[in-house]
Amino acid sequence: MEVSQRVKSIPPYVFIELNKRVQSVALKGIDVINLGRGDPDQPTPAHIVEAMRNAVLDPVNHHYPPYGGIPEYKQAAADWMEKRYRVKINPASEVVSLIGAKEGLHHTILAFIDVGDYNLIPDPAYPVYQTSTILAGGIPYYLPLTQKNNFLPDLEAIPATVLRKSKLLMLNYPNNPTAAVADLGFFEKVVHFAKKHDLLFCHDLSYPDMTFDGYKAPSALEIPGAKDICIELHTLSKTFNMTGWRIGFAVGNAQAIQALAQIKSNVDTDIFRAIQIAAIAALQGPLDHINHCNNLYRERRDLVSHSMNELGWQIEPSKGTFYLWLKVPVGFNSWDFTYMLLEKTGVLVTPGPAYGPSGEGFFRLSLCLPKERLQEAMDRMKQQAITFDLAKTKA
Repeated sequence: MEVSQRVKSIPPYVFIELNKRVQSVALKGIDVINLGRGDPDQPTPAHIVEAMRNAVLDPVNHHYPPYGGIPEYKQAAADWMEKRYRVKINPASEVVSLIGAKEGLHHTILAFIDVGDYNLIPDPAYPVYQTSTILAGGIPYYLPLTQKNNFLPDLEAIPATVLRKSKLLMLNYPNNPTAAVADLGFFEKVVHFAKKHDLLFCHDLSYPDMTFDGYKAPSALEIPGAKDICIELHTLSKTFNMTGWRIGFAVGNAQAIQALAQIKSNVDTDIFRAIQIAAIAALQGPLDHINHCNNLYRERRDLVSHSMNELGWQIEPSKGTFYLWLKVPVGFNSWDFTYMLLEKTGVLVTPGPAYGPSGEGFFRLSLCLPKERLQEAMDRMKQQAITFDLAKTKA
């Protein structure tokens, strides 16, 4: 049996080796504290669960749903965009349901990237940007996100030869994995750039409501004229603690939405209707849990930042997501530090290169655990003298 060249073209999944190391450490009886997962630890709000329970009991919802989302869900998504961002969306032509943002990203790439086309993607970035581009026969062109540029891409540095063969620009702010944020001024430049070079701008807005210290994440569609060249992907995973429910929506340019819907109608049969009804309850219901969760994440961020600063890191508090993007100690590469930290302390973080070449020299730390577990992780690092100057102190 021989697998397709398509499968062979995908780079090795770096988390497989990481999971092997975790299992090896766990078999030694070590309690592993997983700071690598980006999965909210708080429950889905009760009113959403109750809506799901009632919908499941109704036999009407046990049949195939309509392609692209039930009308009520599409309307709820459009209403959310107007309420949250003051962006008017036509629910009939400018919304399509998604089985989570990951599915939407993959199918957006399939809808627009042909063999030999460039997809302009951030580096580091959520891995599906790269792998789905390769699966589509396209070429990922990396836009380095550097600390010097506040982890924003330098679009003007893209060569003209690349731009001529580019069809798609994908960005994500608040950003995974760097936790960087962007303002409307940045998106105005991106929209102008995309129009100038005839690109579809796909904004992955997966962390819109996980923001701190007065920062509010904008929608790229708030920019006048953005809808001419932009679609934006939303997910209920992080805002409503619904990662396992797998539901989201894409909004924006009608032609792009139609292309995405056409791909989806040929490869999936949409989302269980009961989940869509629960999502309507989420979008239309109380939002108290957002402040509650953000207060927890802020407390956790401050706890970890303070502890890591005591260990020699210099951390500025992040204003978005529940991640910290940190440099590895002097003298280490990302993988060596990750393995050493796991072996010595049982604390798991994610090495930066898992998200792209520019991730080397960094690691991602997630705040999706209670303060007690985060404090224990910090205490273990302190006990094992894991400091930013580790190589120097060991010399």
